[in-house]
Amino acid sequence: MYSLAISPCPNDTFAFYALLHGKTEWRAPFELRMADIEELNRLCFAEAVDFCKISFHAYVLARRKYRLLNAGSALGHGCGPLIVAKRATPLAALKEQRIAVPGRHTTATLLLQLLLGKDLRLEEMPFDRIMPACAAGQVDAGLIIHESRFTYPRHGLVSLVDLGAWWERETGRPIPLGGIVAHKRTPAEVAAAFDRALGQSVAYALAHPEEPLSFMKRHAQEMEPAVMQRHVDLYVNDFTRDLGPQGHAAIDRLAAASAAAGIIDDDPLAERDDQ
Repeated sequence: MYSLAISPCPNDTFAFYALLHGKTEWRAPFELRMADIEELNRLCFAEAVDFCKISFHAYVLARRKYRLLNAGSALGHGCGPLIVAKRATPLAALKEQRIAVPGRHTTATLLLQLLLGKDLRLEEMPFDRIMPACAAGQVDAGLIIHESRFTYPRHGLVSLVDLGAWWERETGRPIPLGGIVAHKRTPAEVAAAFDRALGQSVAYALAHPEEPLSFMKRHAQEMEPAVMQRHVDLYVNDFTRDLGPQGHAAIDRLAAASAAAGIIDDDPLAERDDQ
């Protein structure tokens, strides 16, 4: 039995629905675990799972132990994290203020550091606590991900920076958020079969979008159906089926930028996941 860990977010449950319900060529059983993205990153650092969703920031650090798969990624245009606050704030001021982030090794935090510098006053908390913390004045600003980009105005917050849009302007590349990895102890042929089946699973869900809904709702019970659908529409795309050369180039650019900025302390391309 293989272990699999993904997030309960709609894009993951949508993408994995068919694979987990016997509608692809994959037949091996899974020990399934669902967790917040930063907890998933920690599972990878601990080498605790065979297949896992991971932030691309964390993947750069875990690449010697995990192989990046082509299917299942969250990568695209207009889907990046936002910096929000109760009122308009100059970016220079944020360097001295308390910023809530959804995990130190999330891609969102990496993008924040690439924009403002690595020495920031970061306060880690689960992503669903960040907007309430901002609204209550517990922090000066918040870095929001997932469906929060659709709902932050309800908390009386304003967007200061769209980090995905900034990244796209700076690099001309889509924004790479997270992907699916297989531990290198997993035989290469098994990882390839899983990758192929996950691509089939994404294609199945796109062809039968109503079918995964109950599975998605079960794991996102507090999310409104309309917000859940917007989440899927934004984060599930052609890159989710297959990263392709453009997707891999975007991830390489993110890795090189993080090394150049001193956020990681080694060459992220020194050992590629296919070596």
